[in-house]
Amino acid sequence: MTSIRRWLLGWLIFGLAIACLVAGFGIFSAARLEAGELFDYELRTVALSLPHNIGADAVAQGRDPELHGIADDRLVIDIWDRSGRLIYHSPHEPALPRFGEGFKSAEREGYRWRAFGIAQPERFVQVAQPYFIRDDLAITLALRTIWPLALLIPAIVMIVLLVVARGLSPVRWLSQSLAARSPESLDPITFTKPMPDELRPLVDALNDLLMRLNEASQAQRSFVADAAHELRTPLAALKLQIQGAVSEGSLQVDGATLAKIDGRLNRIIHLAQQLLSMAREDAAREAAIAPMSLRTLCELRVSDFSLLAEAKSIDLGLELENAQGEADAFTVMGDTHALAVLVNNLIDNAIRHTPKGGRVDVTLRRETAGIALTVIDSGPGIAESEIDRVCDRFYRCVGASGQGSGLGLAIAQRVAQRHHATLDVTNRKDASGLIVAVRGLRAAAAQMRTKDIVSGIHA
Repeated sequence: MTSIRRWLLGWLIFGLAIACLVAGFGIFSAARLEAGELFDYELRTVALSLPHNIGADAVAQGRDPELHGIADDRLVIDIWDRSGRLIYHSPHEPALPRFGEGFKSAEREGYRWRAFGIAQPERFVQVAQPYFIRDDLAITLALRTIWPLALLIPAIVMIVLLVVARGLSPVRWLSQSLAARSPESLDPITFTKPMPDELRPLVDALNDLLMRLNEASQAQRSFVADAAHELRTPLAALKLQIQGAVSEGSLQVDGATLAKIDGRLNRIIHLAQQLLSMAREDAAREAAIAPMSLRTLCELRVSDFSLLAEAKSIDLGLELENAQGEADAFTVMGDTHALAVLVNNLIDNAIRHTPKGGRVDVTLRRETAGIALTVIDSGPGIAESEIDRVCDRFYRCVGASGQGSGLGLAIAQRVAQRHHATLDVTNRKDASGLIVAVRGLRAAAAQMRTKDIVSGIHA
């Protein structure tokens, strides 16, 4: 059974059809029985009422008022005298033998006959009739009884369709409600209308599952956030202590060793920061979505990373394509903090993997499906065999340089998914480097004032 609706409709309509056939057969049998009783009564009445001076033509043509309709009913009248000689037979009808007294049934002349015979003082009278006359009348009576039922069948089918659709509407509503829920939503399922008793156990089980998932997710996020927060402070303190000890001269190590220690500390601090960002993003909800200027955000982030880019002699810039005028703010519906994390990670990754003297371009472009954010670098790119795994958490490509944690693109993809956008990672075709594009960001109709955007971003 792949569909409850089809299963119910199939069996209900099949059952209705069987019931109609049984009812039709019963009505036909009852009509046939009644027709038989009626014709038996007619046979007996005709046999008892035949006058002694009956004429052949009068009987055959039904001109006698007492025998009106005999010709129409195909009655065969035979009269024998006391000696057994046939003294009368209906004209234009086949000759039948003498069947005996009372009601009899027999096969003669290719027909099945019903006959009634009665012995009178001076004669023996037999009146017979073929069965097909009775069947024709039974069919006529049955059709007169069944035709209202035949007209009622389509109405019953429509009622069945309506009742089944109405009865399954809570199931359809439940499936649509679940399909429309945000992937991050773990809120209990609620009915705006009274819940059917049959669905209550399923909804209760789903709510219990959602509650347990929410508790497990909160526990995981809390653990990651707490661990990242607890790690970040002592690591920063440790770095300051090492720097202080070196400046005071109490720590005697060579420059190479100190550089390695400093690099590893920076990497661990960066990892703790990324873990904290991941925990915050996992805990984010749709309520934070509001109109914000993506252009202003990118300008601020490009400005923030300009010093890091200059230290590596990297040309970092922002380009606008298909803009709606020079003042186009590229307003999108988004979470300002989450999109700031996304832009930070994309630019930071691009600068980390771009060699000195390279180039990193941040591009905003209006497309049919929304606004696209693209970061293009001139680094070594990624092997095609690893391109599908770069967004996995903690995955670092073979031979990757820098102090990355393997969480930057994973966090960016998570942010893109929460904004119903896609994140694509591809190698450049025209040169060495990587293209990371976020497409499908929803454009907001209204443009916001720049100072409001800036205050929202800094907040």
